[in-house]
Amino acid sequence: MRIIKKYPNRRLYDTEISRYITLEDVRKLVLNGIEFQVTDVKTEEDLTRSVLLQIISEQEHEGKPIFNTPMLTQLIRFYGNAYQSAFSDYLQKSLEMFAAQQQSLQKNFEQAVTGNPFAAKMSEMTEQNLEAWRQMQNSFFQAAGFTGEDSKRKEGE
Repeated sequence: MRIIKKYPNRRLYDTEISRYITLEDVRKLVLNGIEFQVTDVKTEEDLTRSVLLQIISEQEHEGKPIFNTPMLTQLIRFYGNAYQSAFSDYLQKSLEMFAAQQQSLQKNFEQAVTGNPFAAKMSEMTEQNLEAWRQMQNSFFQAAGFTGEDSKRKEGE
């Protein structure tokens, strides 16, 4: 697990690459599927959730938000509610299922584009084109007065 230390001046230090990093660098770690933990340099408290929430907050502010006001309002209502744990589990499972579906769709798309069915079809089309070229070449040689043996010999040259 990659350890990132957070200093009192709010700076983040990546111990694996021995340099300070930004929240954008942490976001890239998330996008690349790299597991990490952010810890307070003095107390060694786990600050990972806090940093991830900060990244989400920045993303919500900069781009097109995922969370609209009614959704955030409902989320807040679940805190302290008897259903908080159940909602958390439901949300986590829903996100995992959505991510799995996205991966499956991407895999199926890649196979459709680069997989065997496409390659087989391209190979079949190439064979058809070569056969058409051979027939056209044979017709040309015959029209030019070459015999079958001459045209076969010309084809092999």
